[in-house]
Amino acid sequence: MDSRLLVFWLEVFLCVWLSEAASENFVVSVSGNVSVHTKHTAILPCWLSPQQSAEDMEVNWFIHNQFDAPVMSYKDKTINSASQPASYSGRVSFGQREASSGGLREGDATLKLVNVTLADAGDYTCYVSSDKHHDRASFSVFVRQTGEPPLLTAVVKEDDKVNVSCESEGWYPEPQLRWSDGSRTLTPRALEHSKASSGLVSVHSWLIVPSSSALSCLVGLPGEEAIQGRIRVETPNSQPKEGSVSSNVGWVLFAIAAVALVALGLLFLRYRGKCTDSKHFSAEDPGELEKLLPMNLVSEAKKHYVNIELEENGNEYIKMKGNMLRDSPGSEGFPDGDRVTRLTAVRGTYGFTSGKHYWEVSLFINGKTEVPTKKSWWIGVTSQKTLNVCGIDQKTLNVDLSGFWFLSSSPEEIGVVRFNANTDRFKLSSDQPKTIGVFLDYEDETLTFYDVEKESLICSFCIRFSGEVYPLFNPGKGDVTPMTIIHNKHTDESTTVDETGANG
Repeated sequence: MDSRLLVFWLEVFLCVWLSEAASENFVVSVSGNVSVHTKHTAILPCWLSPQQSAEDMEVNWFIHNQFDAPVMSYKDKTINSASQPASYSGRVSFGQREASSGGLREGDATLKLVNVTLADAGDYTCYVSSDKHHDRASFSVFVRQTGEPPLLTAVVKEDDKVNVSCESEGWYPEPQLRWSDGSRTLTPRALEHSKASSGLVSVHSWLIVPSSSALSCLVGLPGEEAIQGRIRVETPNSQPKEGSVSSNVGWVLFAIAAVALVALGLLFLRYRGKCTDSKHFSAEDPGELEKLLPMNLVSEAKKHYVNIELEENGNEYIKMKGNMLRDSPGSEGFPDGDRVTRLTAVRGTYGFTSGKHYWEVSLFINGKTEVPTKKSWWIGVTSQKTLNVCGIDQKTLNVDLSGFWFLSSSPEEIGVVRFNANTDRFKLSSDQPKTIGVFLDYEDETLTFYDVEKESLICSFCIRFSGEVYPLFNPGKGDVTPMTIIHNKHTDESTTVDETGANG
């Protein structure tokens, strides 16, 4: 054979061999640690260098070096979920390292993880193997969660001082908290963090300020924009001292403002039905209504006392005995989980289309101090014609609260009540209320809640009712204390009430 021809074929063979050898060797590369918020989508980049197709290779993603239970396993051009942890089911797929990526055919083995949870945090490993080569690379995923807006409360102390507290919950990791008066950062008396069983962190702080102050409390995660809560503190003692010119002017202005407030109050009470749906007043929010409500208004409301009966609707998840109500889970528990939803709600009779109506709900058992005051409940009204859950899609029970207006309490937030379970929050002035009074004024379009024992306002809402409205009750879930609808002993305007609790 010609020597030149032999050299030619040797060169061709060497080039092919080098090319195949190069294609069989690769390095798995990742871009570094990833930070993502809960409920968002995480993109975990992983690719081969030099670039080559991974379609015929095996790709596995692991967390915490759990190699017997891959988060995602790709083999024989198919994703296999046989050994996948249940918590990742339906949440993982191949993603794109960048918008122009060609996916596996260009060696892009990026993992896409949707609806991220706190449990998804940890060390992830991208492992790629072919018949003749394999490599891996690891990095960490950090999960973060933004908490609730700060809730600020103020308590007047001695020496013309006010104790202002700020609290917020539902954060991960531990949030930062900062006080400010608009011009400078203030040093708090205390700053505390606590972790719930869910792993989420709450923060609480307080400081002492003069009786006339405007404060901001900012809470946020490191490196992110903080959420701000603001409060303005004004007390009667913050007026200038008696005897000064400014004091005299202040008292004159105060008298004029008081007269104007009374006049506006009378107009407000007369034309209260013209308020908007979103407006509300509470004992912690010093608005017009609080200043107009005398403490004896509970007694005035009781003049419109009605004896409400619970409506039997065949709901297997609640138990009724006379006017007493509590939860009653079936053998397999609640289909909508432990969170309180309309699944355990029941209507009261009668329905109302006009007039003023007042009723009371007991949240404790009289004479049984060993049984704690009820902490899980909904109390309010509904325009829903039926609450019968038979045949209704359980997903609807979790989210559809149209036609419901109620105050709610949860064991996770002692001393706080919410309107419609998940919107406005109201800090109670003292202990958990034992008896809630509900006053419905249909024409004036108001729904007001009272702490009966303390004869104090909790909150009041302006609501545009349409059609028939029914009392609404929900005993919550897992609360051993029943709720009891209290009846008057007499049918006249007497306010004597039978507060005898019932055993359940």
